[in-house]
Amino acid sequence: MAFSADPATALDNPILCPLDELDIDPSAPPLEQALTVLKGVYGYDSFRGRQAEAITALLEGKNALAVMPTGMGKSVCFQIPAMIFGGLTLVVSPLVALMEDQVMALKLAGIAADSINSSRSREENVATWRKVASGELTLLYIAPERLMTERMLAALAKLPVKLIAIDEAHCISRWGPSFRPDYEGLTRLSDFFPNAPIAALTATADEATREDIADKLFACNDKGESQGEVIVSGFDRPNIRLGVAQRKDWKKQLLDFTEARRDQSGIVYCLSRRKTEEVTEFLKDNGIRAFAYHAGLDKTVRAAAQARFMREAGVVMVATIAFGMGIDKPDVRYVFHTNLPANMEAYAQEIGRAGRDGAPSEAMMLYGLDDIRMRRSFIDNEGGDLDHQAREHKRLDALLAYCEAPQCRRQALLSYFGEEINACKNCDICLDPPRLTDGTVQAHKLIEVIKATGQSFGAVQMIDILRGLSHEKIKRFGHEKLDCHGSGKATSKEDWRAIIRQMVATGFFKLDIQNHGALKLTEKAAELTTGALRFAYRPDVMGPAELSRPRKAKSNLPELDAGDQDLFEALRQCRTELAREHKVPAYVIFSDKTLHDMALQKPTTRPDFLLIHGVGSSKQRKFADAFIDVIEGWLG
Repeated sequence: MAFSADPATALDNPILCPLDELDIDPSAPPLEQALTVLKGVYGYDSFRGRQAEAITALLEGKNALAVMPTGMGKSVCFQIPAMIFGGLTLVVSPLVALMEDQVMALKLAGIAADSINSSRSREENVATWRKVASGELTLLYIAPERLMTERMLAALAKLPVKLIAIDEAHCISRWGPSFRPDYEGLTRLSDFFPNAPIAALTATADEATREDIADKLFACNDKGESQGEVIVSGFDRPNIRLGVAQRKDWKKQLLDFTEARRDQSGIVYCLSRRKTEEVTEFLKDNGIRAFAYHAGLDKTVRAAAQARFMREAGVVMVATIAFGMGIDKPDVRYVFHTNLPANMEAYAQEIGRAGRDGAPSEAMMLYGLDDIRMRRSFIDNEGGDLDHQAREHKRLDALLAYCEAPQCRRQALLSYFGEEINACKNCDICLDPPRLTDGTVQAHKLIEVIKATGQSFGAVQMIDILRGLSHEKIKRFGHEKLDCHGSGKATSKEDWRAIIRQMVATGFFKLDIQNHGALKLTEKAAELTTGALRFAYRPDVMGPAELSRPRKAKSNLPELDAGDQDLFEALRQCRTELAREHKVPAYVIFSDKTLHDMALQKPTTRPDFLLIHGVGSSKQRKFADAFIDVIEGWLG
């Protein structure tokens, strides 16, 4: 196959750039081949983060679980191996909108991709299947429930399936906060396609969830160990300013925040459909361009709202958690939670939808005591066994610890995922430190109890021992006989709870989610016991707090002079027209970074255009002439 020479090639007929046209040496090391595809198809010179490790593992025929922050290019990790392998790659995706967006972007990049999904007519799905069966497609996007039917599996077994990619892989784990029963069938994939490596991808998964994903998806060796590489990138998104405030007058707090950012795109998360509608009308009444999105709306209404949000600037999406998974809009400047999210994983994933372009962005959360009661009730009433409920309560405890963190909030967030950083200087606590009370004495008492009980119990038992209680569980384990029994009577139960949450948040303890939330001591706790460190806490975490002032979302690129800035705006207008013509969001044509590079380099020939950051062969052929015309017109 070869690229069409016609730059106006229809989006529905992409032709994949063949490997021989890219000058790939099949005897070259896998990573060298991958870099050639990266440059030729995507227009990038180097991989980001740990993409290269994941790609290399797959090209060597190994299974790989890649845990990478939102915006770090997880899709490239399987798309490049798919092109190098040839044959067919199956991409399992949970959301129709996510499938359609990715397929659209791949087609523009000249990659033969399509999807079979419930939003398409039977005729469209049949036409796509014919392309699959005839070998015309390299990537097929499909939902798990459709893939795991006996009929589909039997049909695919006759085809050269070379790779399977499972997006949003945390959905397969009962340990995770977003378990989806329809994902559970995917555990059988290695039985049907034993020679196809599996790529599992997710943005957020703690250690327990990662282990569960690997155990379920990857075949085991003779020792019972899952065969696959687990590649975990840092979870930090340093461009996002983190903030938490107590909910006082939430409407005023929300309006103050959104009005100060009126020209910016944002997502406002609400706990219920009713509140989503209420917030949307409230913002509209105050002149904010807001749209509601929740599962109770007609799917055409949801699709229209999402299309407006994706393609227009300054639009606010007010939504339940039904919105967001896989959203790839790069210029979301803020995420605002009107209520406490479900847990740390959900929170990390939701705020990760801001600032994917790397420019300054914000995450603000309001929370109150009623949130805590409601979240506890949700966990108790959602079903599942007692162990599952206990795990979810401990996950919620970790989020509360984050909300009450006495020191750098980002340290508390990343510590949950096993990552340590220095104070970030980009959260509300770093920028406006709270008043703290010395709690070193209480911390020593708490550590003594944790040691005396073998680091095998959770916060409730520790507090009861410190306060001198003698109920059945205390007596069963002989804890009333400990020297430290009753040593913390002078401190209230509420303060002990706050101290424990804040010691978890600041890394003195870890919550062992797999062991009923048992408190485990860290090296930092050892330093505290030797006197090398002290501990201070916030005694009044439910007091007043102010919302952060807006940050101007400056570009993270070098500044353009006045003339080049004019050219940049002209290029953006050209991009807008092309996006409208192709019915895609503007960033799918080219990112701002690519337009910025064009404004600096001013290419006037097709070969020069291919040297621009983010321009691959297919987009060069489709779009070079339009942008070159703009540049030549500006040069006069």
